[in-house]
This record gives sequence, structure tokens and C-alpha cells, in this order.
Amino acid sequence: MQHPKIVWLRNDLRLTDHPALHAASSTGQPLIVLYVLDDHAPGKWKMGGASRWWLHHSLKSLRDDLHSLGGKLILRRGDTLKIIPEMAVELKSQGIYWNRGYEPYARRQEEQISKALEQQSIDVSTYNGNLLFEPWEISNKQGSYYKVFTQYWKCCKKMNEASEPLSKPSKIEFYKGKVISEDLKDWNLLPEKPNWAKGFEELWQPGEKHAIKNLDRFMEYAIADYDIKRDFPSEVGTSQLSPHLHFGEISPKMIWKALESMNLSHKSAAAQASIERYLTEIGWRDFSYYLLYHFPKLPDEPFNSRFAEFPWHENAEHLHAWQKGLTGYPIVDAGMRQLWHTGWMHNRVRMIVASFLTKDLLIPWQKGASWFWDTLVDADLANNSASWQWVAGCGADAAPYFRIFNPVLQSIKFDPTGEYIKKWVPELQHIPAKSIHSPWEIPELLLRAYGVELGKTYPYPIVNHAKARIDALEAFKNK
Repeated sequence: MQHPKIVWLRNDLRLTDHPALHAASSTGQPLIVLYVLDDHAPGKWKMGGASRWWLHHSLKSLRDDLHSLGGKLILRRGDTLKIIPEMAVELKSQGIYWNRGYEPYARRQEEQISKALEQQSIDVSTYNGNLLFEPWEISNKQGSYYKVFTQYWKCCKKMNEASEPLSKPSKIEFYKGKVISEDLKDWNLLPEKPNWAKGFEELWQPGEKHAIKNLDRFMEYAIADYDIKRDFPSEVGTSQLSPHLHFGEISPKMIWKALESMNLSHKSAAAQASIERYLTEIGWRDFSYYLLYHFPKLPDEPFNSRFAEFPWHENAEHLHAWQKGLTGYPIVDAGMRQLWHTGWMHNRVRMIVASFLTKDLLIPWQKGASWFWDTLVDADLANNSASWQWVAGCGADAAPYFRIFNPVLQSIKFDPTGEYIKKWVPELQHIPAKSIHSPWEIPELLLRAYGVELGKTYPYPIVNHAKARIDALEAFKNK
């Protein structure tokens, strides 16, 4: 029996456009496909509850896909630094293959594993399976890294375009020897009673085939109007591919090429603008990893060092109200309740709730990023960190400190009918659209006629936005 090669999976839970799997299977030698659940290496950034729910279903889907090709998914839980070298030696593996990670802990882990394997004379082969461009491929004229997204993205688009996605292997030679695998259900990734993820099940279907199906749906029904509808949370105007992308059920190169093909077939200027806009969002994801690679402290420290001593407020009561969607600002509360129920929030609303936390409440952006980390199915260390810092005003290419979203005006502009608010804040559903954005301005008797009593059925605003804006401007001005 031939000794196997091992393909080590992480956030690349797919078979299509999988460089490590493709390279290993192309050798014609038998393979073992391995996933290790390692909660030690990430430290405080181990997967949150919502991500673990997604991981369970994504691994189950991949297990079935491998089974259809005559193989199996080997599951191990524990310290990857021990598991992979020990398995490689035990099975006399001919080589280990993986797609590179870019988080600080992932880079350290890869370096240590590579060193341990090389000492055993076991070959290591690594690939780019998760980004359009490697972080070290893009540099400015000074030989340093870009700190502004627009300049970074211009440079990316001038480079040779992303390579063609690799096709799904039609046949893989799997290792037939005995390899111990743990049982997925024993990992207890799903919530126990009460099942707080019930709303997830109504919205999401993890797995590669569903990722591709969602991309096809988006390309057919929504991409042409993306530039117009993407900011309206009551519209089905976005792709909702972010969790599929994070877990690697679909690659950014697959999306790039799909967009490129559609752009060539569209003559409408509006549709082409929408395609370009969406591609820019994929570019922002790459930029986030680029920043994390060059500034590994991004999840914890402000990118702009001027904010290191910013006078943030530590207000547990305000933080709790924000987390539970009880701030008294309907658009903020709708977003936070959507997040809790579905594990996802519309991107425009993410910006609104993040601005409210960091600028109306002056609560540190790290508190918001931590809450998102535990509650988002698409919780991504690079994107989460870069985006929170952008809104807070302390990140790369950040929104200037004086850009403070007015939650009422944002609500009027992007949820004019109140449809989104009424879905997620049902206690306000009888208030007319013109008044729903600021219920505290409605006369008390009329408000009661709508079935709302502030302070009882719905909270008063926990801060006065106008005053909070002045306080924030004063604090930010001193930075």
C-alpha cells in the first residue's frame, strides 16, 4: 500500500478551485483529507457560537461531497502542532498540502508545522486558495504596503488578473488504510436547548453546492441592480455570500471570474457599474487580509496610533442595550435583532450600528468587534477588524472622525417604508412609515393608539443623538 499525502483543511471547505487538493490529487498518490478543530491556536479568537454552527453544517456537507467521490473526511480535535506531525510520521506520509492562512496565529502555526515536518524530511506544499492576491504581491512605490484601499485596489487591477479557478477533481485516489476519525456530532458545535440558532436554519444552507447556488442566484436576479439596491436592508439586493466565502465554500477567484464573464455580456452601463461595485467589495475583503498581514495587531490595537489613548467610555448598561437591540433607535435595534436571530446583518446596517456604538455611545470598537465575532456566521478576523476600525475612524482608509451616522436620517433614507424595522422590531409595526424612525417624537396619546408605550413596550432612546454627536466630535477633535 502506498503511503498517503495529507491535505490539511481550514477555511477552504470545498472541492472546486482548491489548489492544495488539486496539487495533491494530481500526483496520483492516495490522499487523506484532514480537518483539525484547534481551539488552542487562535487563543481568544477561537470560533464564536454562530461560526461553530456554520462549521458543523459545512463539514457535514463536505463529508458528503467526499463520500460521493469514494473518500472520507478525517476529523481530529486538539493541538494541530502535535496532530499533523504525529499523523504524518505514523502514516509515513509523502507530503502535506494546505492553502495558506493569514491570521497571525495561522502564520505562526504554519511556520512551526513546516519546521517540524522538514525535520522529519516530509515535504510541505502551500498555496493561495483564499485570496485574489497574496499580501506580499502588492506594494507601493516606496516598497511598503498601501494604507488606502482605493490606491491598493488600483494597483491590484493593474496587475495580471487573478488566475483561472481550478475545476473540481473528477476523481481522487483516497488512502484505503485505517485512519482514526472523530465523530462530528461529538464536537458539540450546535447549540443545546434552547436552540438559539433556529433562525439560522430558516435562512442558511452551508456547503459548497449552496454557495455556488447562491452565487448563481445573485448573478441572475440581483447583480444588475446591486449598485442601487445594496444599501436597502429590506431588499434582497446583496449576495449573502460572506459566510460561504469565510469558510471557503467558494473562492474569491470563482466570484471574480463569474463577474468578469457577466461584465463582458452586459451592455447596460448601470449593470456594469453594479458588477464593478460588487467586485470592489471582494477587493475590500482582500485588503482586510492585506492589512492584517502587514499589521498583525489589527484585531486589538488601532491602526492609527493617535487613537491609542482615545477616551472611550466603559458603560456596561449601554453596551447591553446595544447588544440586545434595545437602544430606542429603531434602525439600530432592527439590525442587532436581525443579527441575533439570523447570525447575519445587512452591510449598511452594520455601519449604522457600529457608528452608533463607537460615536453615539463612545464604547470601544473592540467591544463591538467581539460581539460580532461571537454572533456572526461570517465572523472573519481580518474583515471584522478592518471594518470596525474603518467605522470607528482609527483604521486604514478610515471614515473621518466627523462622519457620524445619524441613525434617524439613515433610517429614513435606507428604510423609507419602515419594512425592515417592522420585521425585526414588531412592537413598532403599527406606526406609519413617516413616523417609525423616531417614535419618541410621536405624541403620547397617538403613540398609545399604535400600541406603543415608551419605557414599557419599547425603550426611550438611551442617548440623545444630537448631544452625543457634539460629545463625540469634541473627543475625536482632540485626537
